[in-house]
Amino acid sequence: MRRAAPDPVIEAQRRGPIPDDVDPAIEALVNDIIGKVADKWTMLVLEALDAHGTLRFTQLGKAVGRISQKMLTQTVRQMERDGLVRRRVHPVIPPRVDYTLTPLGRSLGAAFCGVWIWAETHHAEIERARRAFAAAEASDLTADAETP
Repeated sequence: MRRAAPDPVIEAQRRGPIPDDVDPAIEALVNDIIGKVADKWTMLVLEALDAHGTLRFTQLGKAVGRISQKMLTQTVRQMERDGLVRRRVHPVIPPRVDYTLTPLGRSLGAAFCGVWIWAETHHAEIERARRAFAAAEASDLTADAETP
């Protein structure tokens, strides 16, 4: 995912005070969006369209890689429903369909760019923690096996 400039409106809100009350409608929307975007296919489609611009359906499938046509269709339809992509059907034979990120989709990509940067920054720490956890787990299994 390309590094995007932070959105000044979002940054101002993030630096502001935490609200006392959370609007239930906003909370439901956030949970819904996280549930959809946390899906790996959505993120990969978002990344492919961000990197390549407008893509035809088959090109998008190749850019995402290892996705079935059914899953790609479901993913882009959901993204279109949420306003993240624009689907354009060209009136030719055979029909040609292409997909482009909307400004809303690009802004979501920019928001998740922060997660990418965080992962890049903390990669070594996470790998050390995983190795330590695996070693401790292996040690526990060994101790359990030796206990009569």
